[in-house]
Amino acid sequence: MKKTIVRAVSTAAFLSTVYAGSAYASEYTVEKGDSLWKIATKYQTTVSELKKLNNLNSDFLQVNQKLQVPAPAQPVPTVAASTTASSTSVYVIKSGDYLGKIAKQFNTTVNDLKSLNGLTSDRIYMGQALKVPGKTETPTPAPAVTSPVESPSTSVYTVVSGDTLSKVGVQYKISVAELKKLNSLRSDMIYVGQKLKVTGKATVTTPTPAAPVTPPVEPTKTSEYTVKSGDTLGKISQQYKMTLQKLKELNGLKSDMIYVGQKLKVTGESAAVTTPAPAPVTGGPAGDFATAFIEAAQSVMGVPYVWAGSTINGFDCSGFIYYAANKAGYKIGRYSAAGYHSRSYYVDQPQPGDLVFFENTYKVGISHLGIYIGDNQFIHADEKKGITISNLSNPYYTAHFDGFKRFY
Repeated sequence: MKKTIVRAVSTAAFLSTVYAGSAYASEYTVEKGDSLWKIATKYQTTVSELKKLNNLNSDFLQVNQKLQVPAPAQPVPTVAASTTASSTSVYVIKSGDYLGKIAKQFNTTVNDLKSLNGLTSDRIYMGQALKVPGKTETPTPAPAVTSPVESPSTSVYTVVSGDTLSKVGVQYKISVAELKKLNSLRSDMIYVGQKLKVTGKATVTTPTPAAPVTPPVEPTKTSEYTVKSGDTLGKISQQYKMTLQKLKELNGLKSDMIYVGQKLKVTGESAAVTTPAPAPVTGGPAGDFATAFIEAAQSVMGVPYVWAGSTINGFDCSGFIYYAANKAGYKIGRYSAAGYHSRSYYVDQPQPGDLVFFENTYKVGISHLGIYIGDNQFIHADEKKGITISNLSNPYYTAHFDGFKRFY
């Protein structure tokens, strides 16, 4: 008789537990067009709480997926629910918001805000719903739900010729500061083919601004020119009887740097070409200069590497070229690696005394150079060894190799 009573009590306790559990959560079936943010707003909770309740690792949902959601509070918790409703409300994050700004707006601290929303970092995103102290402003959440659904996550944009961070920012309605933060960029420099994270969708199709620009320049006659080895902007502008500034404006270029295979818009027709004037030098740099250039370079073997150095006390890569060239009788200014790159032309069959360039070493673009001495070897300023000879078959130099060039 005693055993029967014990079982009856256990069953009753079990049923009451099940009932109590179902009072706090119910099941929701995902419909077409749903997102975690939309469901969280509907059930007056946050995305992070919804993910925690369903053990979700991402924001991805499928139609007909079953989710546990907080049920509307009815039995015992009524008093607690009404208390929280009166003391907290939901705030939808807008562009330019950060936790410190929101905390100040609602007279609270960043730590309290993170604790209230179960956040482990200061990172928030546009369209996210946060619990904040104060009364709920009913009209705010409902109308704002529809637009942010498109951009809860980021997309990838590939940089094209003529792009700048501000141009990409305007296109995606994001500030340069936000764009740099999103991509961990320390400077405004970007390069063609670079992948950038952006938010939302592009508001402007690139051709749209281009259409009004074309008519004022030269409405009828624009053609395309493919950059060849040895070309410079000055050389191309002269060939097509354009000013350098016009050529840069027409192609949205911010610098004089161009690369082989690049497509450029030009106006008019090409003038009679006497362009290959410098290129016919097939025997390499002038014999006397090449010999003197290499001898001057070898005379300082072992001199240590010094950033921005151009004396026998220490050299960097461009300072070394400046020293050796001037010693060999070729009077040239002190430039960066990119500066010497723009003052030389490509050669297909390198000779001792030619320059060899490398790109994307410690920074994007042309960033290192040396003097070719034959047999696949070159002499240069190495950060660890100072002035030394290296082999172009070294995997590092092969991966960063740009090409052989010769002083104009």
